[in-house]
Amino acid sequence: MSDIAIRVRGLGKQYRIGGGNRGPYRSLRESISDVFQLPFRRPASTAEETSFWALNNVSFDVRRGEAVGVIGRNGAGKSTLLKVLSRITEPTTGRVELYGRVGSLLEVGTGFHPELTGRENIFLNGAILGMRRSEIARRFDEIVAFAEIERFLDTPVRFYSSGMYMRLAFAVAAHLEPEILIVDEVLAVGDSGFQKKCLGKMENIAQHGRTVLFVSHSMQAVRRLTTSCLVLSGGEVVYDGPTAGAIREYERLQRLATDMAPTYIANPPPRHSHIAQASVVTSGPCGQHEWGHPLTFRFTLHFTESSQHFAFSFQVMDEQERPVIHCYYIHPVTKADFYLGPVERGTYQVECHLPHPRLYMGRYTVTTWLANRRSNQLIEKLSGILAFEVTMHEQPREEYERHPGEAAYVEDWAWSPVQPVEVGV
Repeated sequence: MSDIAIRVRGLGKQYRIGGGNRGPYRSLRESISDVFQLPFRRPASTAEETSFWALNNVSFDVRRGEAVGVIGRNGAGKSTLLKVLSRITEPTTGRVELYGRVGSLLEVGTGFHPELTGRENIFLNGAILGMRRSEIARRFDEIVAFAEIERFLDTPVRFYSSGMYMRLAFAVAAHLEPEILIVDEVLAVGDSGFQKKCLGKMENIAQHGRTVLFVSHSMQAVRRLTTSCLVLSGGEVVYDGPTAGAIREYERLQRLATDMAPTYIANPPPRHSHIAQASVVTSGPCGQHEWGHPLTFRFTLHFTESSQHFAFSFQVMDEQERPVIHCYYIHPVTKADFYLGPVERGTYQVECHLPHPRLYMGRYTVTTWLANRRSNQLIEKLSGILAFEVTMHEQPREEYERHPGEAAYVEDWAWSPVQPVEVGV
């Protein structure tokens, strides 16, 4: 029997963008209408439609019992790869061979039917994996205990919070005994205790001879869980080997791509609510910042609908993708956490001022979250933006040293009110 669990050869995935892209969903009415309008339609200009390769000539093997990380910057092709391996997306070229039953967790609530209860969805997911009802029943109590949703087990999952979705989705994927477990960066939704619980479960799965494929921006989690990694860049595998070398390659790519880009512009802007622009105001030019000086983070938010439930927060991440500062919006008047307050459709600007940030010498980036707290929907997450570098040229020599167990901290921060601005500001 072969010891290969996943074999990928010459894998490619091409997407069309521009004029020919009508969005992810099309109704039956649109399809029928297109058939009758086709003879009368003018040929589309080829200039209006372009294509790009999200994956290009990707080849690798994963052995049984291996825990393999997939890392890379935003847009590198990580999520597309996992969708192809999970048979959600069909590849354009190449082939994938999977030897064993696959359980995947790609985004919160994937594979759940919103009208079914938690109990019913557990059995539904087991059936999709090809398990007998008796097999699912044998693992049922373990799944419910891990997910910590006993009280809500017979409630339709559309009423679950994002955290409850996350706990149940991971518990189902991990406990229904797949030979191959594929996990995208969904652990960011859970709290730190749950994240540790999930990582421990994945370690246990790998130790019992099953295969884990794990995507994350957390180099701590990758270092803890995996023994080898793939590094993707521009849809291609640029490194395939031990985890330590993979992280060094990832950090090298990170430095090249974020080489002092203290501003961000959404280009092209998405159709949903999003961060249109962002910047970090440092003490020096080109993203250079002297230790101990004030920092200001400025965000321009575009909303496509009116709501009083939008929430916003951001983290400052170090070079190992560890969060060292977490700033959540606090309304200057109501003091409500996270909530931006009632906003109409349009574009707004908000600032966060840190008068005394204690960031050690090194390079940093920002990760942002924009969400709707009422629907528990993560609208947009951006990682690796607003790169800046902290220097300590004005400090005594002992300030350069960072001792084990010490953490960066913020004494206080101040948020500005949410102010409407003109588009393009």
